[in-house]
Amino acid sequence: MATILRKNEVIKENDKVKQFLTGKGIVYESFSAPDALDPILNQKSLNDAEKEELLSGLEYRFQELKDKFGYKARDLVVLHDEVPGIKDVLAKFDKLHIHTDEEVRYIIDGSGVFGFIIGGEKFEVHVAKGDFISIPENTNHWFTLDEAFRIKAVRYFKDNSGWTPVYVDETKVLAGV
Repeated sequence: MATILRKNEVIKENDKVKQFLTGKGIVYESFSAPDALDPILNQKSLNDAEKEELLSGLEYRFQELKDKFGYKARDLVVLHDEVPGIKDVLAKFDKLHIHTDEEVRYIIDGSGVFGFIIGGEKFEVHVAKGDFISIPENTNHWFTLDEAFRIKAVRYFKDNSGWTPVYVDETKVLAGV
């Protein structure tokens, strides 16, 4: 379940998390993955066949999301401390940026932190196993792994080309420029 950290407040209750994020234009849901996938989910690294097995085991969820939101493609990202060049990979996304398409993640293992600046407010959303988050296009955000330094997330796309980060100047965003 996600946790929101903002100035002097921590929001943990699922309904309040969803309400807060909805107010910011962010879709948030919580879905558990089938228990049958646990043996693969508990592995740190996955080969291509195991990744495909996970995606196949979550095909029902993809079909639901395709029908509800119009997603056309999905893939699986697996990040942990033994991924070659992991620091360089994370450096692409830990700075404030936007995307020209939604950024959609279904966290199926591990945890991480999305940071946002929306309407002049800076806050963090700590996501974990079971969290589904859809960040609207052109929303100022960043992402990093937390202290667990491990995450498996299904990414959903309407258009793969909109996934490239477009970096923005945080000082200008906070100043409303």
